[in-house]
Amino acid sequence: MEISARRVEPLAEPPATAGPRRVVSVAAARPRAPFGWKTFLAVLGPGFVVMLADTDVGSIITAAQSGVQWGYRLLLLQVLLMPVLYVVQELTVRLGIFTGKGHGELIRELFGPAWAWVSVSSLGIATVGALLTEFSGVAGVGELYGVPRAVSLSLAAALLLVVVLTGSYRRVERLAIALGLFELAFFVVAYKAHPQGAQLATGMMQVPLTDSRYLYLVAANIGAVIMPWMIFYQQSAVADKKLHAQHYRYARFDTAVGSVVTQAVMAAVLIAAAAAATIGRFGTHASLDSVGDITRVLVPVLGAHVGRFVFSLGTLGAAMVAAIVVSLASAWGFGEVTGYRRSLEYRPLEAPWFYGIYAAAVICGAVIVGLVPDLVALNIGVEVMNALLLPVVLGLLVVLAFRALPAEHRLHGAYAWIVVVIATLTAGLGVYGGISGAHLF
Repeated sequence: MEISARRVEPLAEPPATAGPRRVVSVAAARPRAPFGWKTFLAVLGPGFVVMLADTDVGSIITAAQSGVQWGYRLLLLQVLLMPVLYVVQELTVRLGIFTGKGHGELIRELFGPAWAWVSVSSLGIATVGALLTEFSGVAGVGELYGVPRAVSLSLAAALLLVVVLTGSYRRVERLAIALGLFELAFFVVAYKAHPQGAQLATGMMQVPLTDSRYLYLVAANIGAVIMPWMIFYQQSAVADKKLHAQHYRYARFDTAVGSVVTQAVMAAVLIAAAAAATIGRFGTHASLDSVGDITRVLVPVLGAHVGRFVFSLGTLGAAMVAAIVVSLASAWGFGEVTGYRRSLEYRPLEAPWFYGIYAAAVICGAVIVGLVPDLVALNIGVEVMNALLLPVVLGLLVVLAFRALPAEHRLHGAYAWIVVVIATLTAGLGVYGGISGAHLF
């Protein structure tokens, strides 16, 4: 893809000074160029796509489960995870732009093949879990309209294969954004649920941290927001799109917008489920394990036909964009560790392993869901598994930010401490919540 030639000055560090002289930054001496929207629209993609994929079927079910079981008590967590998500994914942008390399490739170069395989193994585990949830969502939507699983899964898999095997990165990115925009339907769902402001505010302030059931869903929500494949995808996509230093400012904004949108979608699903559960008087700790379960909860506030159609539309968009991102992340990640050709700019015969792994991931995910009908019950467990992988995932990412970047772009000062604290607390809370509540499920 060609990026606009309009030059945007990269962020610069203040010059070093000696003694008590006043430090004057480069930005102060030379005004930064105005924000160029044409350049931003050209750069837009990796961050926004990966964030839309972040709100996948497993995340939707996790948010809905949170609303039904705990009302608005997990809504504050969705807000707090916005800056956490941005901090994590901004590091991948920084690494991708200033090294020009993917996540797995950097790990292999700095820490050796053993750690590279540890990292890509966590990616493989997360990929399997994610694809099962995406295709279970597709199958669930099909069944709501009487479409057999074999038909809905075959159509979905065929679309995913055709898009990637016959397209460039630019085309794949555009289609992924188009599919992901269907997730905006969830805002309609939340609005139609008419949540009560007083109940919403009160619920947000109630945080029962001593309840293991609550902690388990905290872990699931963290795992639903920060996933191994997101890091691999965005860093590789930035490199594949050939973004450079002058695009850094725009890529960060792309990531920031995506962080807000994805958590707003999660909050919308939670709010709708919480409001619907209050009206429908579903029992405490009700279980939602499928798209059908969620639509039945929404019937009291949206009506049978409208609720089913709107929620199905958003779920299909989420499932399809996530399936594309997850499968590409896996193909990129394994390519970076093994060294095979890995780019959407190659044709299938020029990069057979890259496209072969993508195709295998898509086909296997569809076949397994078609043969084993009860996989939807694993949705919450998949998100908790993601949370349990965070110490390895975030640990390697933060160390790369300290060691792999050019000196002027490495983490330093107060922000470095902020990143370390956020990564430690997020990984620690995810692991603690997952372990403390695992015995209940």
